[in-house]
Amino acid sequence: MTAGRPILTASAIAAAEQQAIDAGTAVEQLMERAGAALAEAALRFAGPRPTLVLAGPGNNGGDGYVAARHLAARGVPVRIAALAEPRTEAAKAARHSHWQGRVEQLGSSTEPAPLLIDALFGTGLKRGLEDSVTEQLSRLCGAAVASVACDVPSGIDSDSGAELSAVPDFGLTVTFGALKPAHRLMPAMRRCGRVVLADIGIAAAGDWHEIAPPQLPALDPLGHKYDRGLVHALAGTMPGAIALAVTAAARSGAGYVRVSTSRPIEGIPSAVVQLETAEVNDPRIGCLLVGPGMGDIPQLLTLVLTSKAPKVIDADGITLLGDPERLRGQDAIITPHSGEFERLFGKLEGSKADQAAEAARRSGAVVVYKGPDTVVASPDGRLGFAPPAPAWLATAGTGDVLAGIIAAMRARGLDAFEGASAAVWIHGRSAQIAGPEMIADDLAAAIPAAL
Repeated sequence: MTAGRPILTASAIAAAEQQAIDAGTAVEQLMERAGAALAEAALRFAGPRPTLVLAGPGNNGGDGYVAARHLAARGVPVRIAALAEPRTEAAKAARHSHWQGRVEQLGSSTEPAPLLIDALFGTGLKRGLEDSVTEQLSRLCGAAVASVACDVPSGIDSDSGAELSAVPDFGLTVTFGALKPAHRLMPAMRRCGRVVLADIGIAAAGDWHEIAPPQLPALDPLGHKYDRGLVHALAGTMPGAIALAVTAAARSGAGYVRVSTSRPIEGIPSAVVQLETAEVNDPRIGCLLVGPGMGDIPQLLTLVLTSKAPKVIDADGITLLGDPERLRGQDAIITPHSGEFERLFGKLEGSKADQAAEAARRSGAVVVYKGPDTVVASPDGRLGFAPPAPAWLATAGTGDVLAGIIAAMRARGLDAFEGASAAVWIHGRSAQIAGPEMIADDLAAAIPAAL
């Protein structure tokens, strides 16, 4: 399974918290756990530096008051600057009943500190901050040596990852119970820094998760190459792209990789068999791969769609589909970037996660919606969010490598969603290993180390 840490929307996390409250856990107890976790994470992240906590009027601010108390108890010099008086009962108790220090008004006279903790606004924010608040948050973050956000950076829509107003960069974000979509969706993801998840005693469950390191099927000591999976690819007008894809498939543990091509392709491993015929109905095929370097040859796509084998459709193959309904009953995985996605599905409403989920439902295919915040969506409602991947993946040919890895995972026996999710994780890990000066060839070569 590739399901990692749960990811919940604002309404889902509120429901989970309410369930814990209904079961006997007081709101104040949840706030105490969250604030203690925030303090501990900030201390481990930045050390015992003089700290300024910015507290908002809601329960996010309440977490900040609790964190300030715990830091002060550890000998850390702490100040609190409040935006407004607490408005919830739990936050009022955190300030007036438990915090012994003074509270200043957040404004232009607020002095910065080496460590800043932003506890102004958390999940559920639907409008931007006032300009004066944005200005002070930016100023104080910029003057700090280290900055920590409570739950999400203030000014972020936690469901969509949108910036509702200008948001500074944080070094660490501490969240509670479950990750939020904004932690793994752009542009918010780049503002969060490292994200740590604290267990505060709520049961977080659902169909959305961060993609975890995959658990791949063990090799059968008595197996043969077809047991490990046959990937069959179809070449088109640009042989370099399909060469990258089949190299990646071979490096990803497929037992047998072959490619149909009308002319010899240079630069692929000798273990990859080149054929002049397209044997797409061979019952031994574990996965068909079409699209990388295909060009404007719709006949190749049509041929693949006549096969009952699982298939990965990438690049030009996606563009030539024309209608998502053609994917019905195809046991297909498609891998669009944003332009290909919009050409196939039109402009869909909601966040990137919502759009991917709707595309999977409409097409009946697993959709790998690529980008710096890749999302994998299954027609059954499961959604996998990629962990942060290196920015240097944005180079020519890396998508072809991903398509090859997906095909290998599918041929090795993983179901479409699990195979696509596993491949996304391996792709990101391979890029980390290959390093910032990598080209796509280096990425493919790093796959064995990632595995």
